[in-house]
Amino acid sequence: MSKKITAELIGTFILVFFGCGSAVLMGDQIGYHGIAMAFGLSIVAAAYGLGAISGAHLNPAVSLGFVLSGRMQASELAGYVIAQIAGAILAALVILLIAQGRADYSVAVNGLGQNGFGAGYNGEYSLIAALLFEFVATFLFVTVILGATHSSAPVGFAGLAIGLTLAAIHLVGIDVTGVSVNPARSIGPALFAGGSALADLWVFIAAPLAGGAVAGILHGMGISRATDQAA
Repeated sequence: MSKKITAELIGTFILVFFGCGSAVLMGDQIGYHGIAMAFGLSIVAAAYGLGAISGAHLNPAVSLGFVLSGRMQASELAGYVIAQIAGAILAALVILLIAQGRADYSVAVNGLGQNGFGAGYNGEYSLIAALLFEFVATFLFVTVILGATHSSAPVGFAGLAIGLTLAAIHLVGIDVTGVSVNPARSIGPALFAGGSALADLWVFIAAPLAGGAVAGILHGMGISRATDQAA
């Protein structure tokens, strides 16, 4: 279990460092498309590098989906989630320390890749739009992960499928919420950004967890039906 926890911490660090780091350090140069690719490629890297150890969930919503689908022990959930949040916080701290090396950087002005919505944030979408996007996007993301990592799926392509899905989700939703679909990814930057990032954090915990839970339950029901039919 300690190896799994370590892998989840490192993997989530990779996700947040590459994804949020690209937004903070290179956002003006690469734009939304570049940021989307950074998030997607980070998942590919972590999945192939660490997936054999822990499954490379890197996301409490994903881990919850695995538990509710019957493919992970509930006793492992807390350890995974703590490691994921710790990895995200460490990555956000490292990004902040690097960004502060630029003379004109201010976390209050330039941000830390935190999620948000409403007035002053990207496309200024409403709370309802933010909740709906995060729920639907996380449901689709976790559905793809559960399917791509199932024993009946083609071997060797899970990391690529999952990474491309996350990139596609970012291409759709960066202007809406900055794209969370991952409570850990949101917690890390919000702790250092403070203000509205912390006030709005509940959205990026509740909606992704709900989306991941529904995906896990439906996936578990599908496996049960397939097993019954095979019997």
